[in-house]
Amino acid sequence: MTHFPVAPAAVADVAAAVGTDPLTLADLLRVAADPGFDRWRDQVRRTGGCSDPIHLSGSTVTRDRRTGDVLYSYSTDAEPGGRLRVACGNRRASRCPSCAWTYAGDTYHLIRAGISGDERKDVPVTVRSHPRVFATLTAPSFGPVHNRPSSGRCRCGTAHDETDSRLGMALFPERYDYAGAVLWNNYAGQLWQRFTIYLRREIAARAGLSQRALVDCCRVSFGKVAEFQKRGAVHFHMVVRLDGPDGPGTAPPSWASVALLDDAIRAAAARVAVSVPAAGEFPARSLGWGTQVDVQPIGGLGHEELTEGAVASYVAKYATKAAETTGTADRRIGELAELDKLHLPAHTRRLIEACWALDAAYPERMLARWSHMLGFRGHFSTKSRAYSTTLGALRQTRADYRAAQERRERGLPEPDDAEGSTLVLAHWTYAGHGHTPGESWLAATIAQDIKTNRDTAREALVDLSGHDDMGDCDG
Repeated sequence: MTHFPVAPAAVADVAAAVGTDPLTLADLLRVAADPGFDRWRDQVRRTGGCSDPIHLSGSTVTRDRRTGDVLYSYSTDAEPGGRLRVACGNRRASRCPSCAWTYAGDTYHLIRAGISGDERKDVPVTVRSHPRVFATLTAPSFGPVHNRPSSGRCRCGTAHDETDSRLGMALFPERYDYAGAVLWNNYAGQLWQRFTIYLRREIAARAGLSQRALVDCCRVSFGKVAEFQKRGAVHFHMVVRLDGPDGPGTAPPSWASVALLDDAIRAAAARVAVSVPAAGEFPARSLGWGTQVDVQPIGGLGHEELTEGAVASYVAKYATKAAETTGTADRRIGELAELDKLHLPAHTRRLIEACWALDAAYPERMLARWSHMLGFRGHFSTKSRAYSTTLGALRQTRADYRAAQERRERGLPEPDDAEGSTLVLAHWTYAGHGHTPGESWLAATIAQDIKTNRDTAREALVDLSGHDDMGDCDG
């Protein structure tokens, strides 16, 4: 039985006023009244307001290696609940907005470094003079859907508002190729792999070179992200750059141009085909990219319409999204019976059901396992080795910075000043994850405060610089 610190009727009135339920409010009051609340709040703030933190229990001791003296010690015994909370690190905004924001910020800096250069990320600023384009590859049509064409009216006769829930839904569900749609999503990773192979071949052909000779004078670098359209089909946005033979630090050959790159991308996309064999009642198919291929030069070299920052922000925004933008579940579906509890759009439900119907015919494709992703099982963001830095390197830089802060606060020697002179002994165990209902409400409030402060700081920078290419993704 729940024990309220105040009369239940009063709790209900307050809960209604703040827009929450009485049980959540009662738990919130319990958390706020706990003697360890201030420390709990500090922990949550250090996670950025993470909505599903990982709980750890354990201890760490730093000793002087020569004398054995304890320089610093820490144990979770004194923490609220005997636990330390750390950020979950989930990239999905639907799971954890605060950690997704950090991921988007890292992606922003990774993509922008490959476009405009950043010496701190091992990409010279001279890449701004290299041919660079922002391209989009889409899926083919599997049947007409509600949309917003340039003519203004959809085929259904309606001029849809951009917020219309019918957008992306099949006009004629009984004739829509749901099996083809989920198979296309499932094979999208292989379509992308073949595209990168054909792209190099097409560039070599236009330069009058063999593929082997191309490697000796030019390297193709890219960073890409996958995005789900409303209709439930994946498409890919990518930055493609031409470098010299040793990567971004070397100039591309004189024949390399934006026009050549544009033509090669379109030709490579048209060549790609992946054969899917017949299985049971399902016919053989040949999968390829859709006819809508968009290629735009990136700002610089006289092209200012598409700025470097705008491209990086656009890519970073979609790095934190997945199939849930179509109304599907953001977790795996264990059995079809679960669909009755999810309140899915009819179009999305049919795509999921198609994954399960195809699963036995194509067991190696694991369609049922990936039905929550509408069949897609690839990586949402990838890059070529020489494009720019890595997400791991960016995370390590942030971790090193925070570690240096903590060493200064604790009076510990810097690693360079005392190499090999300290010994750290640590023992950690997993102790759970997440928040109670009241903690979730408070954590969301903390996350919103952090976001407000961040937005205020960015607006101040915009006022000083006169422009804002960062969008919501600069981390």
